[in-house]
Amino acid sequence: MKKLAITMGDPGGVGPEIIVKALSSEGIQDYCIPIVIGDRSPVEDAIALLKLPAKLRIIQSPEESRRVHQGRIIELVDMGIAKKFRKGKPTAGGGKASVHYIRKAVELALDKHVDGIVTAPISKQAVHMAGFKWPGHTEMLSEMTHTKNYAMMFVGGPLKIILVTIHTALKQVPSLISKDRIVRTLRLAKKACDMLGIKAPKIAVAGLNPHAGEAGLFGDEEIKKITPAIKEAVREGIPVSGPFPPDVIFHKAYKGEVDLIVCMYHDQGLIPLKMIAFDKGVNMTVGLPFIRTSPDHGTAYDIAWKGIADPLSMIEAIKLAAKLKM
Repeated sequence: MKKLAITMGDPGGVGPEIIVKALSSEGIQDYCIPIVIGDRSPVEDAIALLKLPAKLRIIQSPEESRRVHQGRIIELVDMGIAKKFRKGKPTAGGGKASVHYIRKAVELALDKHVDGIVTAPISKQAVHMAGFKWPGHTEMLSEMTHTKNYAMMFVGGPLKIILVTIHTALKQVPSLISKDRIVRTLRLAKKACDMLGIKAPKIAVAGLNPHAGEAGLFGDEEIKKITPAIKEAVREGIPVSGPFPPDVIFHKAYKGEVDLIVCMYHDQGLIPLKMIAFDKGVNMTVGLPFIRTSPDHGTAYDIAWKGIADPLSMIEAIKLAAKLKM
């Protein structure tokens, strides 16, 4: 059974709440041994706010953890750093704490003390307020692990998508797309299918332009970059086809005719996925030296610390991390 480090995210957001709700849910500890990396005070506050029967157990390292089926005991590595944050607000203190939780989890994963990490939401604004410049969780993890080839992937309902470009302005996407970048993403797409245990996967590539360019009428990225990348990947033995018109391929995936869609930019894939799996979508990073998943939502400061945050995406992230293979 996997040991999973679960980072608390920004303590001012919904992270503490969705973690204690998820770890108090029926049967979750049948999937893995969860170890929270965070701070004692926010976790205790969340337990009290929700009036849960969970009990907190402080441990120094994952080696001290033990599998608990009864009593709803939450095991926590207490970092003792979240001292200057505000509930429901982005702050430098919250941003700093969230980065330190991630650093600790990465260290534990790289040293094989845990089998993977599940990250509660952080705030890009708070992280920047704390003096860090990463545009997101994924880029932070890639730098901390010295990983150059990685991709952001999302799983929700019948859809699985992986992105060629991540957090960037839409106007920059065409210049960022290249044959080599697409080929790297296709290799990671095949790796993702292996991690998910999908045998003989059907990987499809979405075009960038309407109608996948309509033979160059609406843009030539499909002709000059995307199709050559697909041909090279096929020569490598990757089971991929396309490019397909974006307004068609998601329907095919929804019907189960496609296992995974390679998308050219963030919203191309995230809009359809969130449309059908907003409450239970999961983000996973492919290419890291360990398993990493995350709920597919943010810190939700507007509802944080009100006892109403939905833990379903966190529960799904924990279950997926427990299922994935490396």
